[in-house]
Amino acid sequence: MTSKSVSLVLGSGGARGLVHIGVIDWLVEHNYKIESIAGCSMGALVGGIYAAGKLDAYKDWVVTLDKGDVIKMLDLSFSPGGLFKGDKIINKLLELVGRQKIEKLPINFTAVATNIENGKEVWFSEGSLFDAIRASIAVPLVFTPVTRGKHVLLDGGVINPVPIAPTMSDMTDITIAVNVDGEPPYDHGIEKFSATIEEQDKDEENWFSKMIDELQERFNLDKFESNEQLGFYEVMSRCIEIMQQSIAKMKMAAYAPDILIEFPRDIAHTYEFYRAEELIKLGYEKAEQELSKHNV
Repeated sequence: MTSKSVSLVLGSGGARGLVHIGVIDWLVEHNYKIESIAGCSMGALVGGIYAAGKLDAYKDWVVTLDKGDVIKMLDLSFSPGGLFKGDKIINKLLELVGRQKIEKLPINFTAVATNIENGKEVWFSEGSLFDAIRASIAVPLVFTPVTRGKHVLLDGGVINPVPIAPTMSDMTDITIAVNVDGEPPYDHGIEKFSATIEEQDKDEENWFSKMIDELQERFNLDKFESNEQLGFYEVMSRCIEIMQQSIAKMKMAAYAPDILIEFPRDIAHTYEFYRAEELIKLGYEKAEQELSKHNV
């Protein structure tokens, strides 16, 4: 079988973006040649690490994480721009992957961030890989923005959650986009997690809200008002997810991929990195289902 060349577009979505690993695993196993990757936020992180040839090392690490490990990776910023600095995450990735220049990678790679000064997209296709990833994963109010000269940069998902445009000039056979902000509910004929999302929702939200409250109390940070059902983080997170879903629809109407692999946004919460093994498996199964259907 002759391998087909692929431009792969990986969308934002926090821990849900771990499904990107499963999609990549399926493509590689089935003799597809990924020649170009564009991603934002978690899509930029996974795509950049794959382009650097270190995805297996990242996968081996991320599947070992438990809730306590996730908390340990969060470094408070003491800044009004965001709760966490993100330095611990980037330093761990540097340990796993090493310092890389985007223009030296064997695969064309673009990370997308948002310039909050002018509301425009910023495409990183050269320079430090992890500087680009850090800018692309700067989720509003969660991670502090990144300053580059006079520019203040945030998560690329703010303006383009599934960044297909950077791949439009690629001379590849097919463009495959992966969107993890699709419409709920989670019901796609794929084996569900050992415990369903519905059963876990309340406990998981309470766990993360309590963690945020404990951090705020420990460091005397101002508390945010919330109602009994949803805390500050849940309200913010869900608003961002709904916003990104709407933006992604409009962007993909203008720049349609050849194949869209879509996951509903309720497959996992944005912070559930300790469920990596399940999410990677889901990505692999969904890739099998969609790409077999398209017979590519």
